[in-house]
Amino acid sequence: MVRIIPMASSIRSSLSSFRFSGGVSTSRFGLSLSPLRLPSHLHFSHLTSTVPQTHFFGLKASKLLKTAGTRVGMPPVGNVVHASMATAQETALEWVKKDKRRMLHVVYRVGDLDRTIKFYTECLGMKLLRKRDIPEERYTNAFLGYGPEDSHFVIELTYNYGVDKYEIGTAFGHFGIAVEDVAKAVELIKAKGGKVTREPGPVKGGSTVIAFIEEPNGYKFELIERGPTPEPLCQVMLCVGDLDRSITFYEKAFGMELLRTRDNPEYKYTIAMMGYGPEDKNAVLELTYNYGVTEYDKGNGYAQIAIGTDDVYKTAEGIKLFGGKIMREPGPLPGINTKITACLDPDGWKTVFVDNIDFLKELE
Repeated sequence: MVRIIPMASSIRSSLSSFRFSGGVSTSRFGLSLSPLRLPSHLHFSHLTSTVPQTHFFGLKASKLLKTAGTRVGMPPVGNVVHASMATAQETALEWVKKDKRRMLHVVYRVGDLDRTIKFYTECLGMKLLRKRDIPEERYTNAFLGYGPEDSHFVIELTYNYGVDKYEIGTAFGHFGIAVEDVAKAVELIKAKGGKVTREPGPVKGGSTVIAFIEEPNGYKFELIERGPTPEPLCQVMLCVGDLDRSITFYEKAFGMELLRTRDNPEYKYTIAMMGYGPEDKNAVLELTYNYGVTEYDKGNGYAQIAIGTDDVYKTAEGIKLFGGKIMREPGPLPGINTKITACLDPDGWKTVFVDNIDFLKELE
């Protein structure tokens, strides 16, 4: 869908989409905030000439307006600003709960596309759903999974011409695949020359049978023994520096549900499963906090997850309200007109939200 280049995006966030008119602030959520009565020489049209609008709902706005009020004999208005922000967040939460969101695909870079496709289809049982080459931009995409893109979570591989290796780093964990017989799956992978890094057996501290394998580019897959499921490609594991902070962000900004947590003090880590439905039927995010580790090397291999939404503009506003950083302002992509917005979570993990209707049109 979007070209993924080896280096991090340099796109800068633009000003907030909140608009001020005559001292009344409005947003795409349909919220009107109480007007702030300022003298003509301190009207919002003057304040916005030097202060980004995104600050009007944060600490800097509060300090600015308190200072302005004191200087002209007005009562402090910081409380009004904070109350207005709380109201905006509440309105955003209501909309996020109603939005039809689904994890669409996960994007990462590989050095040998044909070899990777061969491994995924022969060893992991995936199907090559589609492939597109963009020679003028010097990259190729391949989409693989266990079912159609309009109903399944799939993988989008990106090959950039001439780049044969990427650094995976320490922050990315693994992908998860649900299989009915882990031991049988491992036998097949070994027969095809695949690399097994953990033999089949119960997970530490539990009874679920798992195994770990490594694909040709060095990415790890966890094989999870589970009954028949509509979503075999079931997990993306990412490391985070503050688990409580991440849970709050994904619940509020992304509208995900905290499905479960598990603390493993013996091995010094805690996990949280986040998603849009039960993990035995949907793809989920597995967020991992390793005791005492707050920063990781992300490398340049893993790119992002794409999530469907009914409105990329409202989604972007909600992300801003709950502390996310917009890397690409909402709008249509040149050439294909699919509307997207891209953001970073508190740990710097990138997510792209894609308009649901536009996504289905693109598949056609």
